[in-house]
Amino acid sequence: QCPWGAPKTASISCSLADVMSEQLAKELQLEEENAAFPEVVAVAEGPFITGENIDTSSDLMLAQMLQMEFDREYDAQLRREEKKINGDSKVSISFENYRKVHPYDSDSSEDEVDWQDTRHDPYRADKPTTTPRKGFTGKGKDITTKHDEVVCGRKNTARMENFAPEFQVGDGIGMDLKLSNQVFNALKQHAYSEERRSARLHEKKEHSTAEKAVDPKTRLLLYKMVNAGMLETITGCISTGKESVVFHAYGGRSATEDKVIPPECAIKVFKTTLNEFKNRDKYIKDDYRFKDRFSKLNPRKVIRMWAEKEMHNLTRMQTAGIPCPQVVILKKHILVMSFIGKDQVPAPKLKDVTLSSEDMKKAYYQILNMMQQLYKECNLVHADLSEYNMLWHDGKVWLIDVSQSVEPTHPHGLEFLFRDCRNVSQFFQKGGVAEALNERELFNAVSGLNITADNEVDFQAEIEALEKMNEDHVQNHGKKLAMFSSDGDPPIYDE
Repeated sequence: QCPWGAPKTASISCSLADVMSEQLAKELQLEEENAAFPEVVAVAEGPFITGENIDTSSDLMLAQMLQMEFDREYDAQLRREEKKINGDSKVSISFENYRKVHPYDSDSSEDEVDWQDTRHDPYRADKPTTTPRKGFTGKGKDITTKHDEVVCGRKNTARMENFAPEFQVGDGIGMDLKLSNQVFNALKQHAYSEERRSARLHEKKEHSTAEKAVDPKTRLLLYKMVNAGMLETITGCISTGKESVVFHAYGGRSATEDKVIPPECAIKVFKTTLNEFKNRDKYIKDDYRFKDRFSKLNPRKVIRMWAEKEMHNLTRMQTAGIPCPQVVILKKHILVMSFIGKDQVPAPKLKDVTLSSEDMKKAYYQILNMMQQLYKECNLVHADLSEYNMLWHDGKVWLIDVSQSVEPTHPHGLEFLFRDCRNVSQFFQKGGVAEALNERELFNAVSGLNITADNEVDFQAEIEALEKMNEDHVQNHGKKLAMFSSDGDPPIYDE
């Protein structure tokens, strides 16, 4: 009754000699083989074909029976090889693909279907039934038109295969899917939008200059400048704008002795994203310096011309003595200039600095003088002059960002000048400069044109009339006749 008591049946003891005998080992091995391969033993010992009603008079039947028996023996051999190789390993291999599968084989499941052996492939989309040219099928009550809901739904499902490969449409095997026109059109529009979005992302990643970052081609150009010793090091981004990103760098040594590289440089990288230049082509397509080279078919060349245009404008201003950055070098869409500031700190914009009344008055007259110099000596109109594009450094105003500057003979040159005068007048009038002229008086003071008008609308109408007259004059007599004369007078707009 005790659970810890000794068992009733004593274990049979055997001697060591019996355990080590070869006869006992062979018996155990045979038992294991019979347990592992019972069907193989049966095949080997019994007849290969059983049945009383089997007709053996046909040679074809005998050949098929022999082939079936051969296949069974071949499969048994594969099982033995598979068992021998695998052993007790956790990772096993299978020779299942080399077996001869027959309907009588008990190991193959009836539910399994080999799609390679079937004529109908469910992964292949069914071709939609074509509608005859007359537009309908059937007669009477059984008539079906091409606008039938079921027919259109199946056609729309099949047409989803034409979507881009990146657009996942799902797996509808075995399902009779019918998409309505509304759903299909929504999916089609979404697939088209995703395809365009993917293209834009790829374009931006491979070729564009993003915010505070540069694309691989721009980075390579900067590396070449550093490796050539022109730049010592590039410290980082100091400013971002609509059209460019500005970096600070320490200058190095020049390959030629006549060019001196300043200790601190500003690297202006023009953004190569095309959407930044959609509405800015009006500043360059009518400029005679770039008119022959301008082409909307290649916007990337326009971006390079934009950088080249700023270089030429800065060179003119530097020659006239106007405070502005000094051009160091131009490489494609990268413009290296002198840095306006000190110790990596850029000079503040005029809108961000707080000036005394005396300094404000001094800045106003300096800007008035620079606008007159820019117009008469440099033959340029800034076209984007405001407190955002003027820096205060060393007690004076510096002009920057002249890539959009045009000549007065530009079809919209006088309009750009009037806009600059309005920005300057409004800023200094708000700043408390009592001597500040209004936009019309400032326009006449800069251009030398004595336009008299009682209101701003009539004033702008006279400006547009002068531009039209000047454009006709340039087209009839050439651009040289509309330039400044040698004595520095304003351009002549009449004959």
